[in-house]
Amino acid sequence: MRRAGWAVVRGSRGDRGMSTAEYAVGTIAAASFAAVLFKIVTSGSVSGELQQLIGRALDGSF
Repeated sequence: MRRAGWAVVRGSRGDRGMSTAEYAVGTIAAASFAAVLFKIVTSGSVSGELQQLIGRALDGSF
């Protein structure tokens, strides 16, 4: 009976965590999202708006 309990515990270990393929897909997705976000943030209009926002925040009175 004790061995049957360990078999159940050992059998459930296969579903823990991600496999190497899942890590690869997750890494590619994260890198793609970062590249798109970088392009958006460094575009002219967004960059100008961010600079204005930061300038207004630094010029504000305390």
